[in-house]
This record gives sequence, C-alpha cells and structure tokens, in this order.
Amino acid sequence: MNLAGAEELLMSALQPIEMWQKTGRDQVLSEVMFKFKDRKNRNLCLGPTHEEEITEIVKKFVLSYKQLPRILYQIQTKYRDEVRPRFGVVRACEFIMKDAYSFDADEDGLGENYKKMFSAYENIFNECGLKFITIEADSGPMGGNASHEFMVQAEIGEDILLYCEKCGKYFKEKENCLDCAAKLTEKRMIEIGHVFKLGTKYSLAQEALFVDKDGARKPVIMGCYGIGVSRLLSAIVETNYDEKGIIWPKSVSPFDVSLVVLSENLKDNAIALGDKLERLGLKVLVDERNDGAGVKFNDAYLLGNPYIVIMGKNYTSSGKIDLEIRKTKEKHNFSEEELINFLKEAYGK
Repeated sequence: MNLAGAEELLMSALQPIEMWQKTGRDQVLSEVMFKFKDRKNRNLCLGPTHEEEITEIVKKFVLSYKQLPRILYQIQTKYRDEVRPRFGVVRACEFIMKDAYSFDADEDGLGENYKKMFSAYENIFNECGLKFITIEADSGPMGGNASHEFMVQAEIGEDILLYCEKCGKYFKEKENCLDCAAKLTEKRMIEIGHVFKLGTKYSLAQEALFVDKDGARKPVIMGCYGIGVSRLLSAIVETNYDEKGIIWPKSVSPFDVSLVVLSENLKDNAIALGDKLERLGLKVLVDERNDGAGVKFNDAYLLGNPYIVIMGKNYTSSGKIDLEIRKTKEKHNFSEEELINFLKEAYGK
C-alpha cells in the first residue's frame, strides 16, 4: 500500500449514527450494525465499514485540487452483527480489514488510482502464495458504477462461480461458456478482496467538496478498496494443506523452521542452533517439550512451518541433523554447517 502511494491512518470504530444518516446507509446496513446509546443518549454504532467516516475526515482537511489525488488506508477491526457467522474467521461478527479510499479531482484520476490499488492487491495476494481470480462484481450497498472481486477457490467458500473446464474462465450467472459454449460447473469461492469505483455517492451526500483550478466547488471522486485480513488466513490454509495439517507458504509462515528436539540431553544444543539461525534473520520455533516424538512430529506437521529440523539419534551418534521440507516431504541429512548453508540459500540470506 505504501509503495502505491497510500498513507496510513487509524479511524474510530465508534461512530455517530448521524454520519450514516447522510448517506441513508443507516437503513441499508441496519441489520448488521451494532447500535446503542451512550450515557448522553447519543445514538452510536460500531463501524461495520468506514466510507462515511473517511469522507468526513477528507471533507475537513482536503479543500483544494492542490491536495489531490490522495489515497488513505487503515488496518482495523470491523464489527458486523452477522445473521450467520460461520467457518471461523471467514464470516465473523468481529474481523480485521485493510480498507483504503482514494480521492481524486476527476474520473481519470480515479481510474489511475483504481489501477494502482488493483495492482497492489495482485502483489499482496501473490506474496501470500494464493492462486486467485478476479471477476467483475455488483457494487451492492457500497454503491458506485464498477467493482471487481478477488476470489480463491475453497470448499468452505460462500460464493459460487461457474467455471469452464475448457477455457478456464469464470462466470457469475451463465449456463454455458460465452467463448466455447461448454457447460459450466460450480466452484465455491472465498472472497478475499474487493475494489470499487464509488464516484460521488458519498462526497455528494456528505458535501465533501473541493475547489478546482477554475475556482468552482466540486465533489471529490472516490474509490474504495478492501482486503479481509482475517479471512485471508483461512483462504491461505484452505489452499495449502495435506492430510497432516497446514503447509504455510514461506512468505507468510508464522515461523521458518520447526526445530524438534527428541532428547532432553540435546536441548541446549537445539537452543544454540536456534539462536544461530535467528541471527541469520530466520524465525525458529524450538519444541523442547518433554512429550513423545509422535506428539512433536504431529504438531510440527499440523503447524505447517516450511522446514522441520530434527535433532535426535543421528545427531547424538554422528552430529547429523535431519531436515524435512514440509511441502514436498523431501528429506535431508546435514551437518550443522550444511544445514545453515541450505537454509541461508533457501531464504536468500
């Protein structure tokens, strides 16, 4: 987001209902809003999203075309009183979102920022190791005249797209492929990101105006861009696992190495090795618990860190350390120096 020229801020989760009444979305989103009164009898809600609030902020501080274009974003908790929370963090009443908003003087500017955010989202999802698709979508209660969804195929997905086995294309409401006329099959998808061209829906309703080059007052042109950070974890796991557990892509794994110690006598050696690896910039999880080898191996597979390193009988007898690549199940037997060099190369250290 920063590389795309966006600036980070943090908005309030606690919002006055009056702000929402300006756009009419106090009624449109009424079912999912957590609403209440404070001790002064003011009507408040916990923000299910932040289009209204960001518009109020820009309305106060962006007054001239010289202050445009601008992209503002945050990573913040959202609250929605979902009718059917399900699948853990895929649909929850409280979740983390990365939401961004662009502000421009004209439609051409919006088009440029839309491209920037679209590209930034592609980079983010590629770095997360996801095989995703993009599809034109309905803007729904967000409003605007164009939007695209980023989706990942997964059995627990709530969205259904129609897929052409021959062309590899997705459709929303077709019986046959538009290109080859083949019958389409259903695929369940998780939505991980959504981008919108909002236009002046919010700026007109909330009077977020700026003075242009000719001295005329005009509404700012807005775009909105969201990533469901919480559900992104589910999407990654649902597309990276086997019968033993998670297989995290290297770029987003909690740790780089699970270091399994199979003898109490080797605990100090393992911790010393872990320290050496961490000095290289690697994240190491040392399992020095007194549990049996089976428990430790099962947990290492379940957690899914990219490399499992084992210090056991081989190390005691010959100083050799076993390594297993979690994704391919490929196994190696290294000296400590060979192990360090292997991991340095794997991570470009």
